[in-house]
Amino acid sequence: MIRHEVRAHTAFITLDDPPANTWTPESLGQLEDLVRSLDADRSIYAAVLTGAGTKFFSAGAKLENFRSDKVLARHFIARFAAAFGALMQSRFVTIAAINGYALGGGLECTLACDIRIAEEHAQLGLPEPAVGLLPGGCGTQMLPRLVGEGWAKRMILTNERVDAATAERIGLVQQVVAKGTAVEVAAAMAERVATLSPRAIEYCKALIHNARDGVPLRAGLAQERERFMELFDHPDQAEGVAAFLEKRKAQWKND
Repeated sequence: MIRHEVRAHTAFITLDDPPANTWTPESLGQLEDLVRSLDADRSIYAAVLTGAGTKFFSAGAKLENFRSDKVLARHFIARFAAAFGALMQSRFVTIAAINGYALGGGLECTLACDIRIAEEHAQLGLPEPAVGLLPGGCGTQMLPRLVGEGWAKRMILTNERVDAATAERIGLVQQVVAKGTAVEVAAAMAERVATLSPRAIEYCKALIHNARDGVPLRAGLAQERERFMELFDHPDQAEGVAAFLEKRKAQWKND
C-alpha cells in the first residue's frame, strides 16, 4: 500500500508493503492516482518518496505476478509505465530517500524521481535478466541517461549491484547520508525548494527534461526564452523581484 502525509508544501509518500515493499498493480495504481492528485494541488511544491522500515526502499515487483500469465504481465507493466510516468511528468520536485535496497522496480521508481538521496547501507541494482525479464518500468531508458551507457550496461547486462558510495560516484545518486537520515535530509531539501518560485521550478524542470529527451538545442533554447517571458504573466515574478530588492522572504501565490 501507499501511505502519504502533507507537511507544509511537501508530500511524504511511503511504500509500505512488508517485508520488502514490493510493487503490485494495486500499489502502482495508488501511486499514480496520488501523484496526479498532488500535481493538481498547487500548494504542493515537492514530494519525498521512501520505503517503510530500515532495510528496503523497494525490492521491485512481486515475481508471482510474472509466472506465465502474459495478460497479467501486460497489465502489470502498463501500471509501472503509468505510475512512474506520472512521477517523471509531475509539476513538483520529487526526491527519492533511498533507505535500503532499491532493486528492479524499486530502483526504477527512484530513476523516475528528480533527485536521489541514498543511505550509506543502500544497495541498488536491476536484476531482472537473472529471472528472464528486463527492467520494463523505465530502467533501460533512464539509467543510461543518468550514469552513461557503460555503467548502465555493467549494471543491467552483468547484474552488478552497486553500493551507495559507488552510486554517488557514477551519478546515480546525488548524496549519501547516514543510515536512518535520508528522509530528514530530503525534507530539508524540499524546504529549500519551497523558498523558490513554484512556477519557475515547474518550467525549469520541463526544460531540463527537454535536454534529457533529445529536444534539439536550438528548439530548447527557443523554448527557454519563451518560458522566461511567460513568467511575466504571473504575479510571482513581480513578487520574487520585489522581495529580493526589499530584502524579505517572497510570498508565492502560485496561481
